[in-house]
Amino acid sequence: MNTTPTTPTTPTTDTTTPALTYARVIRSEWHKLLTLRSSWAVVGTAVALLLGVGLLMGTTYTSDGGDSDVETVVLVLYGSQLGAVALAVLGILLTAGEYATGTIRATLTAVPARLPVLWAKAAVFTGSVLTVSFLANLLTFGTAQIFLGDTDQAASPTDDGVLTALAGNATGVTLLGLIALGLGAALRSVPGAIGAFVGGVLIVPGVLGALPYRTVTTIVRYFPAQAADALGTTTPAPGTASPGAALLALLLWSAAALAVPALLLKYRDV
Repeated sequence: MNTTPTTPTTPTTDTTTPALTYARVIRSEWHKLLTLRSSWAVVGTAVALLLGVGLLMGTTYTSDGGDSDVETVVLVLYGSQLGAVALAVLGILLTAGEYATGTIRATLTAVPARLPVLWAKAAVFTGSVLTVSFLANLLTFGTAQIFLGDTDQAASPTDDGVLTALAGNATGVTLLGLIALGLGAALRSVPGAIGAFVGGVLIVPGVLGALPYRTVTTIVRYFPAQAADALGTTTPAPGTASPGAALLALLLWSAAALAVPALLLKYRDV
């Protein structure tokens, strides 16, 4: 009988985990965006509003009507104002929505550095919304032109400034949504962020702009909604910011809207 002692063997397991990289955080946030039904519903609503209003303007327009002095891109993309609100809600849901459901705890546990989560959300939102908005603008413009071809609003994307205006409109809508995303991350409340966006970005500048003070009127033209409007035209209207100044103003507003939640993430508990 063999009595030689044997050494028990311990099964080896691979305890290594994939390194946490910014690319993986972006992939995670992209997966969240695609798998949430609310994302598809909000984006679908924004596109439907844009296309629906564009078709309405195209089918009801007459050359001797009251809109004959409105440039073609602005006329066709009237619906982008409603679509911008819908996409702003999407930005808020991407940030404040996680606080509402409590899933933000799991997210920040997986990404202890925290800040990459905010940057990844902003990057995914910006890339997705900018692409969808620009393609929706092209679709709306082309569809509306089917009905405007025999009017004084007939135009082509190859006309001078048209494609730039379509892209500018998409950029403005995207940056407005990015501001909303920052508000959602800062306030951590979906209703609170929606109220702050509608009140602070859409209503307050309009009230201030009605005041009979030239300085206030000049300042208001660089507020987010007003700057976004200035990006979606082929020719800047009198009393509005130039496209370059409007874009710079929107970028600064967006940076400020993201800087606040970045500081809160760094120094405040979940």
